[in-house]
Amino acid sequence: MTPSDVKATLSFSDGSPSMELPIYKGTIGPEVIDIRKLYGQTGKFTYDPGFLSTASCNSAITYIDGDKGELLYRGYPIEQLAVNCDFLETCHLLLYGELPNSDQKSDFVNRVTHHTMVNEQMHFFLRGFRRDAHPMAVMTGLVGALSAFYHDSTDINNAEHRDIAAIRLIAKMPTLVAMAYKYSVGQPFIYPKNDLSYAGNFMRMMFATPCEDFTVSPVIERALDRIFILHADHEQNASTSTVRLCGSSGTNPFAAIAAGVACLWGPAHGGANEAALNMLEDIQKMGGVEKIGEFIAQVKDKSSNVKLMGFGHRVYKNYDPRAKLMRETCHEVLSELGLHNDPLFKLAMALEKIALEDDYFVARKLYPNVDFYSGIVQRAIGIPTSLFTANFALARTVGWIAQLNEMIADPEYKIGRPRQLFSGAAPRMVKPIGER
Repeated sequence: MTPSDVKATLSFSDGSPSMELPIYKGTIGPEVIDIRKLYGQTGKFTYDPGFLSTASCNSAITYIDGDKGELLYRGYPIEQLAVNCDFLETCHLLLYGELPNSDQKSDFVNRVTHHTMVNEQMHFFLRGFRRDAHPMAVMTGLVGALSAFYHDSTDINNAEHRDIAAIRLIAKMPTLVAMAYKYSVGQPFIYPKNDLSYAGNFMRMMFATPCEDFTVSPVIERALDRIFILHADHEQNASTSTVRLCGSSGTNPFAAIAAGVACLWGPAHGGANEAALNMLEDIQKMGGVEKIGEFIAQVKDKSSNVKLMGFGHRVYKNYDPRAKLMRETCHEVLSELGLHNDPLFKLAMALEKIALEDDYFVARKLYPNVDFYSGIVQRAIGIPTSLFTANFALARTVGWIAQLNEMIADPEYKIGRPRQLFSGAAPRMVKPIGER
């Protein structure tokens, strides 16, 4: 942070003395007013529900400019990373600040690859769940349980522990997601293979059986890898803030990441791609492409409560830069699998066309977002809708860890303690039960 020569002056109309507040400039982005001494000097708090105008931390990992439709990981545009790098290179960048050279990449890939198996006892833990449990309910339990199996790397204040926990989490998340899927469909677990890529290994663990192996298409493998890259981090969103807040208490990394998984489950956050595909299936049940006009009319009708899922974004007031990349990948996958004539995908493409051309959506900048396209791609490659958010958690794990590690290493970090504007009862006396 660089202090600005300009300071903000806070004055009060009740005659209380004014105070000066430092202003800091980041590398890019809005200036930030430092209010840390506000309560100590004035006895007052700020009020900011949802923290929409509050910088909760000082971070050098991810930058978003919603108006420009810009997303940077460690300064690199997401468009360049998604085209020129693979997911594990992106993981190295987020964790350590730089893209790896060939030797560093080889070492990092080797470390991740040799941590992909999970303790065999995890199988017994998994069997305690009902087979029809939502995968995110299972994943919340499995990730939290890792601290019981790998308690040699649970000291969040030990840099070496944090690093080995990071590698373990990145390596084991695909194994856990695949285990949750296999358990739900009653198939045997498939162990990881060290000679496959990160995405290829995940696909094999998902879809191979002891009866026959699974060979993944390079187009599908690259598409899944790109989904992971595009979801790897997204600044101080709800789940990332949850991980930071949870980790600020000093809890172990596995517990903090499990908290992030639980937060991501919400339909307003990680569940958006699942909601988008459910919306498409609902339109299909109504009559498919022929009923799109009727559905769009309901969306435009404020009294209908019908929502267009997978379009627009809380942060991006322009086109989501990740959506441009996923749109390209989506069409590649549909072509590779010959699915352009699949009724649901024809419906999705028709809805995309309307949203990009209809003045109602264009004026409101309700463009298709990354969730819309990633849901279509995942369904096309055989991943069930209920597993979409678990895949999101798999991809976002590296971002959560990078943010957690950055916070712990920050000399200014403190346990999170938001304040409140209390509007409850004033102090009162408890009456004996007979007088109430």
